Amino acid sequence: MRTLAFAILLIGTVAVPAHAQTYDPHYPVCLQSYSLGGGKIDCSYTSLAQCNASASGRAAQRLTNPFFCARASGAT
Repeated sequence: MRTLAFAILLIGTVAVPAHAQTYDPHYPVCLQSYSLGGGKIDCSYTSLAQCNASASGRAAQRLTNPFFCARASGAT
């Protein structure tokens, strides 16, 4: 009986897909928005002004992207 319960529990934990939050390293500014079903982080903004315009009137806040990797000026 314990093995059956363990098997059901194991299948339930493995079969549920997880949604990982990703930060795009090409953009320096992120927008964290909030909603009743949860929140999300969108890292697709090139400036704070662009992010502010998108966040206007919404339950959201700006964040600096912790994984932003600036390109070197002479790199290819």
